[in-house]
Amino acid sequence: MSVRVDVYFGPATLPPSEWQGRVVVVIDVLRASTTMATALAHGARAIIPFESADDAVARFKSFDRSEVLLAGERRMARISGFDLGNSPAEFTREVVEGKTILMTTTNGTAALMAVQGATEIVLGAFVNLSATVAVLRHAIRNTLGIAVVCAGSERQFAMEDAVCAGRMLRAVSRRLATAHWNDAARAVVALDRRYGKDIEGCLRDTVHGRALAEAGFSGDVALAAALDTHAIVPVYAERQVTPLGRPRRR
Repeated sequence: MSVRVDVYFGPATLPPSEWQGRVVVVIDVLRASTTMATALAHGARAIIPFESADDAVARFKSFDRSEVLLAGERRMARISGFDLGNSPAEFTREVVEGKTILMTTTNGTAALMAVQGATEIVLGAFVNLSATVAVLRHAIRNTLGIAVVCAGSERQFAMEDAVCAGRMLRAVSRRLATAHWNDAARAVVALDRRYGKDIEGCLRDTVHGRALAEAGFSGDVALAAALDTHAIVPVYAERQVTPLGRPRRR
């Protein structure tokens, strides 16, 4: 059977069997996957994603307050009463090192939780692109299929996620010459060829990039556009996100 390479736009509502035997990359460039990579690179112990703020707050009560941070946004703004929003600039080493972060976002955490059941689930962005590509190459060597889920924005297509997906797939395309690519996978590669030469310019010209700038988060767009800032791969397993290779907290 030919290896499959599929891209999905928005949280994929596919049965768990669809993900078995595949490595799934979840991309939310603006901003969840960028922020999670940044938090883990700066020493956060783990990130636990939630679909709702209420669920995050309920779980928060089971932790020692000194060990945990609440992080999340709705419509780009920090949720009232939370320690952090979803800006990668907030997740400095001084703030997050050694902490478990309970996190809920408008798009990224929902996309992440929609793909439970995959062989491996990782989070990719421009900031950890090369590290994510290395995971894809390992998957290919082990004849595993690849699925890329672009989180999108408010259930709409997001150019920034698609271009990032295209950049990743272009990096491994020679190894996948005989694979079965869905139309979306071919499309994102074409988008990266067209728009990926100026990543920051591309991000600033997207709907969500412009909205972030108008909301005062212009700096986040620049941070999200930086290539290979972090040599880390966030892995989602057992309901938490930890760096690839680090033992998970139980």
